[in-house]
Amino acid sequence: MLLGKIVDTITGKDDGKKVKGTVILMKKNVLDFTDINASVVDGVIEFLGRNVSFQLITNDSEAKHSNPAYLENWLTHITPIIAGESAFRVTFDWDLDEFGVPGAFIIKNLHLNEFFVKSLTLDDVPNHGKIHFVCNSWIYPSFKYKSDRIFFANQAYLPSETPETLRKYRENELVTLRGNGNGKLEEWDRVYDYACYNDLGEPDKGKEYARSILGGSSEYPYPRRGRTGRKPTKTDPNCESRIPLLMSLDIYVPRDKRFGHALFDNTPNEFDSFADVLKLYEGGIKLPRGPLLKAITDSIPLEILKDILQTDGQGLLKYPTPRVIQEDKTAWRTDEEFGREMLAGINPVLISGLQEFPPKSKLDTNIYGNQNSTITKEHVEDKLDGLIIDEAIKTNKIFILNHHDIVMPYLRRMNMSANTKAYASRTLLFLQDNGTLKPLAIELSLPHPDGDQFGTVSKVYTPADQGVECSIWQLAKAYAAVNDTGIHQLISHWLNTHAVMEPFVIATNRQLSVLHPIHKLLHPHFRDTMNINALARQILVNCGGFVEMFLFPANYSMEMSAVAYKDWVFPEQALPSDLIKRGVAVEDLTCPHGVRLLIQDYPYAVDGLEIWSAIKSWVTEYCNFHYKSDEKVQKDGELQAWWKEIREEGHGDKKDEPWWPKMETVQELIDSCTIIIWIASALHAAVNFGQYPYGDKVFLKTIVPQLQTLLGISVLEILSRHASDEVYLGQRDTPEWTKDQEPLLAFERFGKKLNDIEDRIMQMNGDHKKWKNRSGPVKVPYTLLFPTSEEGLTGKGIPNSVSI
Repeated sequence: MLLGKIVDTITGKDDGKKVKGTVILMKKNVLDFTDINASVVDGVIEFLGRNVSFQLITNDSEAKHSNPAYLENWLTHITPIIAGESAFRVTFDWDLDEFGVPGAFIIKNLHLNEFFVKSLTLDDVPNHGKIHFVCNSWIYPSFKYKSDRIFFANQAYLPSETPETLRKYRENELVTLRGNGNGKLEEWDRVYDYACYNDLGEPDKGKEYARSILGGSSEYPYPRRGRTGRKPTKTDPNCESRIPLLMSLDIYVPRDKRFGHALFDNTPNEFDSFADVLKLYEGGIKLPRGPLLKAITDSIPLEILKDILQTDGQGLLKYPTPRVIQEDKTAWRTDEEFGREMLAGINPVLISGLQEFPPKSKLDTNIYGNQNSTITKEHVEDKLDGLIIDEAIKTNKIFILNHHDIVMPYLRRMNMSANTKAYASRTLLFLQDNGTLKPLAIELSLPHPDGDQFGTVSKVYTPADQGVECSIWQLAKAYAAVNDTGIHQLISHWLNTHAVMEPFVIATNRQLSVLHPIHKLLHPHFRDTMNINALARQILVNCGGFVEMFLFPANYSMEMSAVAYKDWVFPEQALPSDLIKRGVAVEDLTCPHGVRLLIQDYPYAVDGLEIWSAIKSWVTEYCNFHYKSDEKVQKDGELQAWWKEIREEGHGDKKDEPWWPKMETVQELIDSCTIIIWIASALHAAVNFGQYPYGDKVFLKTIVPQLQTLLGISVLEILSRHASDEVYLGQRDTPEWTKDQEPLLAFERFGKKLNDIEDRIMQMNGDHKKWKNRSGPVKVPYTLLFPTSEEGLTGKGIPNSVSI
């Protein structure tokens, strides 16, 4: 074969039945320069005749394969030892009269190392033109696989419309991706399967290291995660063993879903003043020494620790100044800023309209006694601008930040530990005529000392601006903010974006072929989600991880998120539905988005509704192109299997809920896909990328141990950064993602709408007199739903997916 090629090249022979192509790939040593030997070994293998082969498959009436064609010039193609792509030529024997149009290809890697294939483009297929195959996949040596690696051209097909010759390949590929549910999964496996969250604890180390299994029970329901197949622990066969942190972070997820990508003073464990905290940003502080630091450094791999603790090489910690204190180092203390951040901070998804006074609890009175609020009219009516409380509620002027019912069931156990002292809290706020929220009262509650059945011991605090009362009021705000930070991370962020999204990722890869139009629609919104969630289970949400170390629920953190999942309702994740449910908007079909905001200057809702509308318009155009009738939806076997598996497996603890869409109409498909994309992109951006610019409420750090603060700040900084290769909403990593022209034009219109939204956000942020909540006293413009961003710590940008 090789000799024949050389002869043909010398003689210039060309029988006219050749199709030339270009393969874009990255060799292993390009992506992992520590494995430079891979290039040398594969070079030897190539020299001995074991190559990388390609076979085209026709999509005509009869399945036919081309002869194997081989990557050309692997040995002589010089690849620098840096991240980058290489283009290789490949030439196929392909007689159009005999074989027809290529619709797929099989690739075989006869090297000993894997490489990453981005795409294959056939330059000029006779009577057809260019054909593009989007791959974006790791190709391991062929002996690692039980079935051929196959890739399809970028033409979308519903299952019933798939060319007969490609149908069996389509079906077989899905069978491979589902696996058989058995055994430990290896890095080259391409299996998507489900498991409960039974890998958070380490019961073999002792009872204190055990954690509840989340998922599979009515007590702790939970979305499913990706299965790894690791062996069970010795102590509890229902728990999966963990990889020791010092050994590896190499937790199984399908390879294509991975990234390519302290003071010496009298109180060394605490900050003595706000000035101490500012040293983190202005001059840096020395790493603290002692048993806690040693324990942390002994348990965290060096490469992770270096990323987490940003030092100058001499143990001096220094961080970028958070935006909330760049302009004014005291503005964050104001009541106006306290209220504004409920509308434009990192957790703007919790504030609700107050419907009854005093606020009532939904906790079971047989277990917890009377948990209703002790806030009285006397506490608040002198602050309502002349209104009485009933009038203020009726005119939608009173709002509540309610952390009571979610915290109280755990509070007694949490406060018995050495590290946590917290209160359950309720915060009432008044909507002023200038559009800002004024806090009225904060209620802090503890379990009754005689037992839960006796209810609470509560105290109500009201605003004060001088003397001891002012200090107490600041502390009350701090406790409310501590609760909000914990609930934000565990529920608004982790549960409601990261955890709930993973089942959609798994089901899509198991049940929707890459040829399926809905797979093509949703695929960008699943990028890296399984990988970041796996890393979180290893170092963030695990027993002794950063969440337990940094957030007030400590060991009960993940249990608390499971209790919150009981109230998760898929259709209510739609932004308009969420706003109406929380009582911050009412349905109004005369308004542009079908809802009327009760707080007009609500930056998250204002910008969010624009983004939501743009997403829905794009999804509507796309789905209407592929589904001309409801019958098409009903008879799409892959689609129906996908939706059934999401409900019964991925979110299996909620399979009997009546609110699931039945997936019988095009509109139900549009609504469901819009919600999925919203959660993965805009909702996650709104609650994630402000964690460092907004979320580092510096005054809280004066009541948290220093080393804990350093780690917390470091984690927030990492989670708030955009990578250099981020792909944002309205963008795709390849322009040839589909061959269909109408969806491509619709996607272009989607991008233009997002550009217009950016312009409107900039205009509103500049109008400080009209829109006071968009910058506030700290002078931080609200940009968390600004669609695009640069690399780094920007506080803006909506990536396509939950990727960090």
